[in-house]
Order: sequence, then C-alpha cells, then structure tokens
Amino acid sequence: MANEPLEVTVRRLPALTVLDLEGEINGLAESRLNHAYADAEGAGPRTVLLNFSGVDYINSTGIALIVSLLGRARASGRELRACGLSEHYVEIFNITRLADFMSVFPNEEAAVSEAALGAG
Repeated sequence: MANEPLEVTVRRLPALTVLDLEGEINGLAESRLNHAYADAEGAGPRTVLLNFSGVDYINSTGIALIVSLLGRARASGRELRACGLSEHYVEIFNITRLADFMSVFPNEEAAVSEAALGAG
C-alpha cells in the first residue's frame, strides 16, 4: 500500500467546523492533523466534524491521534463528531469504543443537520 500523505481542509459552517480528511491517517499525519484541528478550534466552534470520506487507511497510530483530538475537544468543551467512515472503520470505532465518545454519522449532511437542530 502506497503512503498517501494526509491532506486536511478546514471549512467553517454555521453549525460546526469541518475537517475534510484525505489520504492516510498514520504517524506521518500527526503534524497536519494537529495543525488543522488548532485552526478549527481558533474560530471557537462548539462542534468539530471529522469528515473521513477521503480517508483510505487508518492504522493504530492514526486511531491514537483521533483519541488525542477527542481529548482536546473534551478538555475545551467541544464536541467531536465523525462522518464518512467506511463500514470497516465504523466497526473499528465501535470495537475501540471511540463511537461511545463521539457521534458517528453516515455522511456530512446528517451530521450538519443534527448539529443545526442542536444549535436551535
């Protein structure tokens, strides 16, 4: 499997901030992921959504990075959500109990819709 470095785009929506993730989430992704999350946090959103639609692979180090973001979010009173995970990674989130601490949505539309309802 060829390494595809993680690319992250930060988008601010009215109800939340989205991190569009593309490539692989592994040890090489740490700096980009942390920088993008800090950028997202800077706008002060109540909710940050990790959009995994463009993610090809997540290894155990990548899971640890996501756990780290979850810790940062919880410490600052933010909610971290996920969307666009493949069935395999939904199962991994369930097995690792990440899904117990962050809402997982099938797609961005569902996550944004739910966030908009919560903001009202």
